[in-house]
Amino acid sequence: MGTAALTRCGARPLGAHLFPVWPGAAFAATALPVRCAPGDNLALHVAVAQAAPGSALVVDVAGEPEYGYVDEILAVAARMRDVAGIVIDGCVRDVGAIARCGLPLVSAGVSVREPSHDAGGAVGQEVLMGTDSLPTPVRRGDWVVADDDGVVCLPRGRVAAIVADAVDSVSRDQEVLDALCSGRSTLDVLNLDPSRVTGWHGRAVPAESSAERAG
Repeated sequence: MGTAALTRCGARPLGAHLFPVWPGAAFAATALPVRCAPGDNLALHVAVAQAAPGSALVVDVAGEPEYGYVDEILAVAARMRDVAGIVIDGCVRDVGAIARCGLPLVSAGVSVREPSHDAGGAVGQEVLMGTDSLPTPVRRGDWVVADDDGVVCLPRGRVAAIVADAVDSVSRDQEVLDALCSGRSTLDVLNLDPSRVTGWHGRAVPAESSAERAG
């Protein structure tokens, strides 16, 4: 299921500022929360060393994003230990090397500033992702899903229900797409009221078929 469909059905977005480092980076996995000390990535090294295969790291950087917390070395280490992906509310560096190693990584940006490796942090404790005005808690055992649209959290205990609703939602979307491909308008298919829009002249322009466009 894509993150858009999951969000529509109850998944919690982790922030519109978070995007995959490389196109096509996607994963769905249980979360291992990580809290870094500001400007320090020691907790990330600890998390990679003890993460269960197939899990994903969800990393809070204590409001200090302008460091490259994940680099090529950490990315390769994570791949070698079968970490499914990393979501970090901060910056990364060595983005070309990260893409080449194939680690799905969602971040807030890129920074060449190197962090320190000695200030502590925490692994396995709840973290808050997103913005101060709209924080999303992520706990160990929640699910995180990332794709080209962003990243969302499915709280443990609600995963099955959210996914089931998303399956139904995607099926309904396909019915709409099929109707649009047959020539109907979104106004008709979605039962929208065009009279609310200034300039509506009372009819939709008929869609051309592929054959008509080709001719």
